[in-house]
Amino acid sequence: MKKILFMPALALALGSCAMMYAPMTYTLAKQPAGGALSSSGTVTTTRDGMTVMTSAMVSGLAPNTYYVAHYHVQGTASTDPCSSGGAPIMSSAIVGQSDAMGMLKLSGSVAAADVMNATYFNIHTAKDATGAPTDAGVTCTSVKM
Repeated sequence: MKKILFMPALALALGSCAMMYAPMTYTLAKQPAGGALSSSGTVTTTRDGMTVMTSAMVSGLAPNTYYVAHYHVQGTASTDPCSSGGAPIMSSAIVGQSDAMGMLKLSGSVAAADVMNATYFNIHTAKDATGAPTDAGVTCTSVKM
């Protein structure tokens, strides 16, 4: 006689291996090297085991203007992440255009492995829809992945 082993609890456990982390919300502040814009907003990151989803809402930006946001690694110019001049993580770039009131909404996702060493999230004015940055950034926040 054959024994059939049925393990629904194990199947359920294996089927739900993707670990979800609690969302993190960060407050954007003026980029230390940035211009005179007095923007404000938040960045929210949600992470499962493989992907980081990022959403940003910013007000007080120039109207009808393209912006590019991305994570950066820590630079050497300062211990403050937003002043450190770290290299951008280009795979995390999100491009969007502010509305007529200067409000910008961005969302995107990136492989978690790409941004695990990120220390800050920076939003730059962009040349156009391609997302080529035209400044050192207008608003920034430190992040912990």
